[in-house]
Order: sequence, then C-alpha cells, then structure tokens
Amino acid sequence: MESFSLILAIVVVTALAFDFTNGFHDTANAMATTISTGALRPKVAVAMSAVLNLVGAFLSVEVANTISKGLVDEAGIRPEVIFAALVGAILWNLLTWLVGLPSSSSHALMGGLIGATVASAGFGAVHGDVLVTKVLIPAIAAPLVAGLAAMYATRLTYRMGKMADGKSAEKGYRAGQIASAGLVSLAHGTNDAQKTMGIITLALVAGGAVAPDSDPPMWVILSAGIAIALGTYLGGWRIIRTMGKGLTDLQPQQGFAAQTSAATVILASSHLGFSLSTTHSVSGSVMGAGLGRKGGVVRWSTATRMFAAWGLTLPAAAFVAAVAEWVCRAGDWGTAVVAVFLIVSSAAIWKISRREIVDHTNVNDHEEPAEEPSGVVTQAMAAVTPPPAGAATEELATTIPAPADPAAPPAKTAV
Repeated sequence: MESFSLILAIVVVTALAFDFTNGFHDTANAMATTISTGALRPKVAVAMSAVLNLVGAFLSVEVANTISKGLVDEAGIRPEVIFAALVGAILWNLLTWLVGLPSSSSHALMGGLIGATVASAGFGAVHGDVLVTKVLIPAIAAPLVAGLAAMYATRLTYRMGKMADGKSAEKGYRAGQIASAGLVSLAHGTNDAQKTMGIITLALVAGGAVAPDSDPPMWVILSAGIAIALGTYLGGWRIIRTMGKGLTDLQPQQGFAAQTSAATVILASSHLGFSLSTTHSVSGSVMGAGLGRKGGVVRWSTATRMFAAWGLTLPAAAFVAAVAEWVCRAGDWGTAVVAVFLIVSSAAIWKISRREIVDHTNVNDHEEPAEEPSGVVTQAMAAVTPPPAGAATEELATTIPAPADPAAPPAKTAV
C-alpha cells in the first residue's frame, strides 16, 4: 500500500465522492428509456445498472491514462490542485441534478482539473492537443454521431417491424431494450469509472505515492467501481425523468435503437481512450430516436436548456475549481475552508431537493408540457391558407339566414 499524507487521503475520499455523484447523476444514461417505456421496473433497472457499472470498471484503463498522463502536466500538479478540481466537479454535478438537467459529469471533471491546473501552474501545464482531440472534438461529435445512428436505426426498426406480429414484436423490442440498457451500463462503467481512477492516480503521482506514468493500482480500480455502482443504485430520478419523458416520448422500438446506438459510440470511444461524455451520447441518441419515428417530436425547449448546461459545464466547473485552488494556497486552513464549503453546499442542495421529492414511485408521473407557441412563419402560413371546404360551408350557414318557409304561419309581433 502506498504511503499516504493527510491531504492525499482527503483527495482520494473526495474523488470517490465525485464518483458516487457521477453514478447517480448518470444513471439516466443507461436506464431512462428502459424505465420510461416500462421495459423494467425502476428499482430493478438501477440495480442492474449498478452491477454492470462495477463490471465495466475492470474492462479498460485507456481513459484513466488519458486523464492521469495526458491532459495536464503531472510535474506541476499538487494534491491540493486535484482537490480543488474535484470540488468544482462535484458542485456542478449536484446543481444540475437538482434541476434535472443531464449535463456531463466527465466534462465537469475535465473543467475542474483544467481550471485548478491553470490557477496553479498556468496555461502551459494543460496539454492543449489532448484537450482538443480527446475531449472537445468527441464532445461535439458524440451526440451528432449517436443521434444520426439512432434516427436511422429507429426508421429501420419500424420498417422491419411492419412484417412482424405486433405483440410479439413489442415483447422482442422490450427484451432487446433491456439488453441494450445493460450494454450502456457496461459502457458507462468502462468510460466514467475510469475518470475517477485517472484522477486518483494523478493525485498519487502528485503526492509521490506512485511513480509517474503508472497505471491505476488495483485498489483504485476496485474502489472507483464500487463508488460509481453505489451511486448508480441510488438512482438519479430527476434526470431519469428528464431523459425518459422530458425530451421526447419513446416507444420500445425507439428505446432499443437509442440505447444500442449510444452504447456502440461509448464503447468505441473508450477503446480509443477518448474521455467521452456518456450524457452527450445518450441524449443525442434519444433525440435522434425521437426524430426517427413518424410523428415523433423532440421538445426543443428542454433540449435548449440541456445544450446551455453542456456549454456552461467546462467553464463553470473550471471557475469554481480555480477559486477553490486559490483558497487552498493558504495552507491547511485554506483546504479546510474549501472542504467545509463543499460539505455545507452539498447539504444545502440536498435539503432543497427535498421540497419536491422525485423517486422510483413517481419518476414516470410526468405532466405533458404545454405546446410551444407557433413561430412567425407558421402563423403567416395559417393566415393565408384557405379554410377547408366543410369549414367554409359551416361558416356561411351560420352567417347567412335561411330563406323563410312560405307554408309556415306568420310570426307574431310583440305589442
């Protein structure tokens, strides 16, 4: 076992706390569509996801190495810097969970690490080429690729389903959806648990506990896998509601296509060492599946709020981490102040969340949002479009009086 200082122990515990928040924040990535379509009961779904997240943590260390060896210069990093990075990431995860927005835990961690590193050692300590090629480009490409794949997969699925018996096909799609949800959970553990492994390994290198360029020790892999599995089992019900019902209404065929497309993108990126956001991939695939069904819609008001959260994730987490790193420079008391701030803020967010409890009993009780107002073009087209023939006849009948019947007795006149 490596020799530990107090600050290093604090960093490891904080990293596992982030991994825990990552688990319940991103449960929706794997199980939202499965729960919303009724393929699995909510508690069964999150339990299955938790187990597969734990298994996935042992499949690869490529993403962990990207974070611990590639993103920032190990030589210029102190354990306090990593602690500050984790503070920024955890607070952003909790805030977006509170409002039910599926933002990226991965980018929160990346943003926190970049902000704290820049505050400590300057921009030169961040490897810009790795940031662009393995973080930023995948962030843009992942939802587009997953969305297009899900849209065409949905169309193909419905086209093939026309030749199958309705009830039998629906049962088959539900079974396929469960299998694909398990694949997404496995992929999430493979990609996201590694981020915590990488951050802990970077802290161990910074604290002199392990040699530079080391792979994550086995106890790090195990602890990160357990932490994300426990968080997943807790269930991020607020984000599950948004992902499963708030973006679009999914049928089993769409859920199967969305999850299969997302899992393929995530597993491929994990193999290549890309620090991909599973949230971006799954959200893109859900929207693509919504557009792929004839008559399906995407609620763009919800999607716009989600896109705004995506854009704010990196800079917001970086800013909080940079401030936390500045306070930590004061020494032990500065680190203590940041730790107390993190605990108090987390407790306050949890208390606010109790005002409206969302759990497995009401996660699917989602009121349909009101129809969005028509745009200017739509209103103009409606104004110049002639009414249907039937509507015109009815309108004339109500405005032009019918001719008097000559056989009818004359109307009495009031005196």
